[in-house]
Amino acid sequence: MRYVRLFLLAVLPLCCFSISACHSYHIEATIENHTGSAVSLLEVDYPSASFGTGTLASDDVFRYRIQTRGSGPLKVQYTAASGRQIQITGPTLYEEQEGSINIILLPDGKAEFHPKMNPQH
Repeated sequence: MRYVRLFLLAVLPLCCFSISACHSYHIEATIENHTGSAVSLLEVDYPSASFGTGTLASDDVFRYRIQTRGSGPLKVQYTAASGRQIQITGPTLYEEQEGSINIILLPDGKAEFHPKMNPQH
C-alpha cells in the first residue's frame, strides 16, 4: 500500500502537468488544382518547413497538416503544364496559429488563399 501511494504521489502530478501543458497547434492545408491541367513539382513553403507532391492532377486535391515555428509568408511554387515555373506568395502565418487554409491554384499562375485561423494577426 505504501508503494502504491508513493507511486501515485510521484506519477499523478506528472500526468496532470503533461495533459495540461501540451497543446499542439496545427493548420490543415488543402490545395486544389483548378489550373485546367496537371501541375508538377508542387511545393509549399511555410515558416520553418515545407511540403509538396510530385504531381497534382487537374481538379485534384492535396491535403497536409502543418505546424508553424516562427512567422513568415506562405509560398507556393510549381511547374505548370507549359513548363513555366510559377511562384506565388500568400498570407503570413504565425506561430501558435491553428485552423485551416485552402489554397486554390488558378489558370495563368494565379492562386486564391482562404485562411480560417486563430488567433488572427
